Amino acid sequence: MIDEKGLGADEVLAEIRALRALDRPTHGGRLFAYVYDPAVPGLDELTAAAHAQSAHVNGLDPTAFPSLLAMENALVAAAARLLGGGPGSAAPDVVGSVTSGGTESLILAVKAARDARPEITAPRIVVPASGHAAFAKAAHLLRVTLDTVPVDPVTLRPTVADVAAAVRPETVLVACSAPSYAHGVVDPVAEIAAVAAAAGTRCHVDACFGGWTLPYLRRLGVPVPPFDLSVDGVTSISVDLHKYAYAPKGVSVLLHRDASLRAAQYFGYADWPGYTMVNPVLASTRSGGPIAAAYATLRHLGDAGYLRLAAATRDAVTALAGAVRAVDGLRLMAEPESTVVCFTTTDPDLDLFVLVDELTARGWHTQPQLRYADLPPSVHLTVTASVAPRVAEFGPALADAVAAARAAGLVRLPAELRALATSLTPDALTPETVAALAAGLGLGAATPTSGSGAGTPDPRLGAAAASGPGEAVAATPERMAVVNTLLDAAPPAVRERLLVEFVSLLQRPAW
Repeated sequence: MIDEKGLGADEVLAEIRALRALDRPTHGGRLFAYVYDPAVPGLDELTAAAHAQSAHVNGLDPTAFPSLLAMENALVAAAARLLGGGPGSAAPDVVGSVTSGGTESLILAVKAARDARPEITAPRIVVPASGHAAFAKAAHLLRVTLDTVPVDPVTLRPTVADVAAAVRPETVLVACSAPSYAHGVVDPVAEIAAVAAAAGTRCHVDACFGGWTLPYLRRLGVPVPPFDLSVDGVTSISVDLHKYAYAPKGVSVLLHRDASLRAAQYFGYADWPGYTMVNPVLASTRSGGPIAAAYATLRHLGDAGYLRLAAATRDAVTALAGAVRAVDGLRLMAEPESTVVCFTTTDPDLDLFVLVDELTARGWHTQPQLRYADLPPSVHLTVTASVAPRVAEFGPALADAVAAARAAGLVRLPAELRALATSLTPDALTPETVAALAAGLGLGAATPTSGSGAGTPDPRLGAAAASGPGEAVAATPERMAVVNTLLDAAPPAVRERLLVEFVSLLQRPAW
């Protein structure tokens, strides 16, 4: 990996370009997950330049780098004004912090709620089942009990009565989504916040996914319900700028209604001979690059730019939903109300996971979602402004993919494999068992190559397993329907263990 004499800049960049060629396309409007592309000419160049100017600035000490402090405060102010806070609003004293992403924002919201109630020795949080998995991660890391509220299989939202029933004296936080990631629906925030306020506990709104665009959709006439700091009882809200604010990754903002609510978020430590550590977020050292890039994005696009992008996204959502409705055997999980189109199948002879593979083969990269409780498996489309110019192509591609999926038929797992998936316990899944299973399903990592670039990829991986000098590149089969069918058959705890072990197989050093 470390060349004896070092490589020239052009050689290094060529290696990176070769590796990037293996990735899903981040631009072009054909990837419906993970990336957020506004298709604004020149924006990538602007944000790269802004990132470079502040990449070596350290957010550890805001007194040493006032530029970063000024940009962070500007980002917080922008998010606050958009989400019901700031002078003259219902939350005039709102404060906030810039974090690395939605997961960190949610962990900090849980930490602040937990640490503000030290008298509660066994704290709990109440979260709808549709709440982001980062809440479960926060509960795990912070040793807080997670009380999950089911969602209605029709509305895809929790009922207020179920939320109220889940609140206990030990509850330190009640959460809701605006919108939820899986289905893109907005929870009944006002009613849930009222439940939390009546119980004397905090209420956090996870608006990380699409919260930035909801106020703009409202201005365009979309009936967006109250969801932000303008709602009584909402004590904090988070929004990701690297999603629909279209900033490069990773930047999120966590807002609290006032400074007293944020106080427990901080970590301070002076009982050692070094500098006194004071952190508002989880990290100590933080590069100023992502913050400067986000600042440049917001300054460049402006309010009018975001309104235009929201309109393009709304039109794309409408067209994509229409394309789904036009195909016999498909059903929208919910009428779109934000930036998500999510659909399932009503045809027992149409395999949804085969359909996902067929769409991938046609250049459309969607996100399959496995069955959960009473909810069927589904296909998730995160829609961005870059999709708008391509929507006319999606309908014919979807119809063609459905026809191909029907012709291919259903995935039939061998009886012994299905029995294994449904009967195994997580503890029984040793690394060796998972490695053998992964090999049988065509999953694995490429064989390391030599420093000269010679080497042969594992033949199980197909053409996708290419690698640069001295590296091994993990790859998965081009067709994932069998893998997704196996995971879909397994209980959630077994899915978790399978995927943990599989990712561990991929994340190995290239010797």
